[in-house]
Amino acid sequence: MRYEKYSLDRSARLALNYLTNMVDEREDYLPYWLINVNSFPAWAKHCRVDDAELVASWYSAIVAVREILGTDEGRDVEEGFRRHLYKHWGDDGFRYHEAYPWSHTIHHSFHEDAYILAGLNTAIEAGDGTARDIAHRMVRGLRKVVIHRKLRTFWNGDYPITDPLYEFPNDVLLKHGGFDLGCTTGRGEASIRNGIMLHAVVRHYQLTSDEVSLDLATGLANHLIGISRYFNYKGEFFGHVHSTVWVASGLVLLGRLTATDRYIEFGRMIYEYAKSLSSSFGWVPEYAQWHPMSEEHCETCCIKDMIECGFELIDAGYDEYYDVVNRFVRNQLDEQQVKDGSFVPVDNTRGPDQPGITYKDLDRRVVGGWSGGSEPNSISLARFRSIAGCCVGTAPQALHMVWRRVVEERDGVVSINLPIERDAAAAAVTIGYPNDGTMAVRAKKAGEYRLRVLPFMGERLALQVNGRDWPLVWRGQCLKIDRVDAGDTIVLSHPIRETVQRESVMGVDYEVAWKGCDVVRLTPGGAPLKLYQRVEGVAKEIPRPSSNTENLSFAPTEQKK
Repeated sequence: MRYEKYSLDRSARLALNYLTNMVDEREDYLPYWLINVNSFPAWAKHCRVDDAELVASWYSAIVAVREILGTDEGRDVEEGFRRHLYKHWGDDGFRYHEAYPWSHTIHHSFHEDAYILAGLNTAIEAGDGTARDIAHRMVRGLRKVVIHRKLRTFWNGDYPITDPLYEFPNDVLLKHGGFDLGCTTGRGEASIRNGIMLHAVVRHYQLTSDEVSLDLATGLANHLIGISRYFNYKGEFFGHVHSTVWVASGLVLLGRLTATDRYIEFGRMIYEYAKSLSSSFGWVPEYAQWHPMSEEHCETCCIKDMIECGFELIDAGYDEYYDVVNRFVRNQLDEQQVKDGSFVPVDNTRGPDQPGITYKDLDRRVVGGWSGGSEPNSISLARFRSIAGCCVGTAPQALHMVWRRVVEERDGVVSINLPIERDAAAAAVTIGYPNDGTMAVRAKKAGEYRLRVLPFMGERLALQVNGRDWPLVWRGQCLKIDRVDAGDTIVLSHPIRETVQRESVMGVDYEVAWKGCDVVRLTPGGAPLKLYQRVEGVAKEIPRPSSNTENLSFAPTEQKK
């Protein structure tokens, strides 16, 4: 039996379909966040977050997939996202969404700053001076409104706080009312929900050497791992995994840039705790200790965070996390993407779309989106955010992170870090997985080459260069080949067989069939959108549209994102 090969390019191509089609051309390509595929007909609606978090995260996402694919397709949509991102900035340095008919209280959410500043960072990386100026003002606006904790007054005395320690007075800032403590998002967990911006703030310092960014990041980090009391001494927490693991990424990056081991170690502990709640193939719960595990679902944003934090830890010296990144990206991240929209009930006989809502061709337009709440074996359509705008902004960024690290060239050394196909400037990588235990590298540049060996490859390794057997010379976790010429072909091979392991996820015992690093079957299977149907050439089980499909209710209490 042969199985489908993982293709990062295919996933990026599908993502580009969603990003360029689930937008409103009448509103300069404003994204649609709310997607309901459980009504007849299916619809997409605008909501406030479209002009807040989404214009930033979708901008970063479309930049990512267009670079992966090397295409000009979608450039007009990308420019639309950027135009939205650069609008509605107040003199205070904060971005407020436009007063669209579907928007209500005009406010700034500190949680959304993670996406907004990350989007600006994307533009800064591309050399955009406008983005740099906006981000410069934004960071100063954030620093100006924090509460600077300077003194702990305890029952037995006063204790000065010598290190910077910052937190925000509230989770929202009203455009015409400032901090009104009577107005809140109601999410709770204000310290971590606000602190989610940490990684973007540190990254902004890394890109620009802006000392205000470093000061802000340090103060937020000290609050989060200290008197916020959000974490216990082992880095365990209670609450929103997406926010928390993104914070962990910021801690590790801050620790690396400032040579502060305690930040790195705390970030690693958080990561390890989140990993302990996750499956071996990348299913990550949306919340920790909030619901019974049987009620949890996997928000794709959480998988992106585990991949991003994994890379931050790798850069801090923990190379073992390459294995985690590899398993998560090619399994659950790939499976939670919608690849066939034929299950979506569509009625294209209706009249023109009305302002704020669209019905047209939703079966085609949803292809490439990601689930906001998947079970290990299925995308549940009966749940709010079965397809989520937030995840469509973050998942492509995870693809881009992986794509950049498959082949790396540094100081004359070309490293092949992940068994994923990519045709890069330095080398082209072709894999046989999961059917054959082979990874072939065609050198395009002369120099030293290193091929990373991951645990699934085992110990019975064979190396050939231009068809000749080659001795195994190790450099850390990599096989080292000196004096490779452009045009040479390196092939790493090893035995590969299908193994079945038992694993409990969401309180359910699964049989996980692995072939190498790919999950090829998960038993019991799920419904309605069954995952891990990976047999090559066999039609997938896709539910068909029904006019009796139950209409979902989008109650405010369900909107936990």
